[in-house]
Amino acid sequence: MLQQAFNGLVSGAFYALLALGLAVIFGMLGVVNFAHGAFYMLGAFGSYVLLDSFGVNFWLALIAVPIVLGLVGIAVERLFIRRLAVLDPLYNFLFTFGLALILQDLVKREYGVQSQPYPRPSQLAGSIDLGLFSYPAYQVFVLAISVLVCVAVWVVLTRTRVGMIVRAATERPELTRALGIDVARWVTPVFGFGIALAGLAGVLAAPMRAVNPLMGGDLIITVFAVVVIGGLGSIFGSVAAGFGIGLISALGNLYVPALSQTLVFILMAVVLLWRPAGLFGREEAF
Repeated sequence: MLQQAFNGLVSGAFYALLALGLAVIFGMLGVVNFAHGAFYMLGAFGSYVLLDSFGVNFWLALIAVPIVLGLVGIAVERLFIRRLAVLDPLYNFLFTFGLALILQDLVKREYGVQSQPYPRPSQLAGSIDLGLFSYPAYQVFVLAISVLVCVAVWVVLTRTRVGMIVRAATERPELTRALGIDVARWVTPVFGFGIALAGLAGVLAAPMRAVNPLMGGDLIITVFAVVVIGGLGSIFGSVAAGFGIGLISALGNLYVPALSQTLVFILMAVVLLWRPAGLFGREEAF
């Protein structure tokens, strides 16, 4: 049971990173970024292409790919998202949905639908003795990196002036504008940061999950459920729900395997009946 619970925390690490990016983007822009899963897929494929074509190892890809995808996200926001923001929110939803399909098809055209292999870094190839059981070192690394990133983001958001401005603009944009802060100035870097988190999750996923064009589409539906459970726009809620859902799903696979595919959505329905805004969703979410 403990080993399965640890599996759940590792899965929750990916949910948390993706949900954190989605929550920040939705909170500041009011955009349901359906392309988030596609950027997660590009993160995995970016690391694969760098290794296969240029011999760039995992450690460099872990830094380079999120930065490049963050810059791509900034360009997408400046060229498209910003122009559609003045219209009905449905337009940005349709745009990001279409962008996800375009990115998936471009990758499929180049690499097909077969999964591409990506080796684990040699430094993390073994196992770590956790006392009651041994666990692959790479999975422990993924969990540790995810926790460190989430804690670092929390510290920046709660302990720095820039973080407080971003948090205020994310959670109460109208009030923040009323206080004389230019919210639009922070929209572009925050969108790029959210995309970079998706790319980081993709690079971390490459050595342990199938690298294929559909990997983002398979995951993003669950991540949206995580964000809804945590509370739309709630940064803390999204991270907490990410790890919680990963843990619950893993234990559900162990004890009630018949509900393994639907357990997350059953939980989402129960939470929304109890708290329509999500567990941590409030008018001012955090």
